[in-house]
Amino acid sequence: MTTLATPSPIAVLGAGSWGTALAVQLARSGQPVSLWGRNTPELRELGAERTNRRYLPGVALPDCVRIDPDLNAVVRGHRDLLVCVPSHAFRATLARIFPDLAQGARVAWATKGFERDSGLLPHEVAAEEFGRDVPVAVLSGPTFAKEVGAGLPTAMTVAASDPGFAAELATRLSHHSFRAYTSSDIVGVEVGGAVKNVLAIAAGISDGLGFGANTRIALITRGLAEMTALGVALGARAVTFMGLSGMGDLVLTCTDDQSRNRRFGLALARGKSAADAARDIGQVVEGQFAATAVRTVARRLNLEMPICEQVYLVLKENLPPRDAAMALLARGLGPE
Repeated sequence: MTTLATPSPIAVLGAGSWGTALAVQLARSGQPVSLWGRNTPELRELGAERTNRRYLPGVALPDCVRIDPDLNAVVRGHRDLLVCVPSHAFRATLARIFPDLAQGARVAWATKGFERDSGLLPHEVAAEEFGRDVPVAVLSGPTFAKEVGAGLPTAMTVAASDPGFAAELATRLSHHSFRAYTSSDIVGVEVGGAVKNVLAIAAGISDGLGFGANTRIALITRGLAEMTALGVALGARAVTFMGLSGMGDLVLTCTDDQSRNRRFGLALARGKSAADAARDIGQVVEGQFAATAVRTVARRLNLEMPICEQVYLVLKENLPPRDAAMALLARGLGPE
């Protein structure tokens, strides 16, 4: 690790829609922010035009957002890092930045999802890559990047084992119309962010099949029960799933067409293949990958997650979406 001589601004790693939106939000209070992304030509364009035309069009970058293509220099020069990359790139990003972490560095992330092959949550991946001496935190909740970029009222959760780190991050984010709440339940916040994407695919399939509002709310409610059961089995607190990062994020993602996972489910119900649906959306559909990881973890814990299981079967075993819905309705009756 290198030594950081003076306090530094926060650096956001990942210049997609969410990384750009969070950089804009952090900069609204006037604090300097560095923004790095892996696509150098896009970064160059972002620096010249001061707007992310591909991922967050129409949102101007504040003057205090500095575009920096040199990842090693960015990491060495900042105490606080906010990682905003898709789940499949999370481990590689942490491994790449670890040798350059400044003394006293702290790392937060807005990445949602279980690791595809291992079934690990992001904080478990971080522990493998960093050890347990680097303070970490997770940002999650019912948020769309476009609305954060536009400055619309938003609330989310910052979870960390160190309450001081969580409070500091929440303070740095909370400005104008954005409010961040703190939590110490990293597991619960991460499970909510991962499972809701799978359930949003189910909600999209349901609506795409024309099943109506009754079906949608049944899926959301029973999906929340599945999410909570998995989280508690992994050590989370049940109450976490009643908050922003659980029920809040689930309802938002299942009901609004800004959700890529919901749109993906809609496309599946209308007869598109998973590959075609993902290609049409043009950005990562996290639930497509989370379905396998959720199934793996649930089976390891001997948990029944019937909605998530049916989504997996649609995606990986080509079960027709309508047959998946009928399979859920054919399950034996039992207590709620």
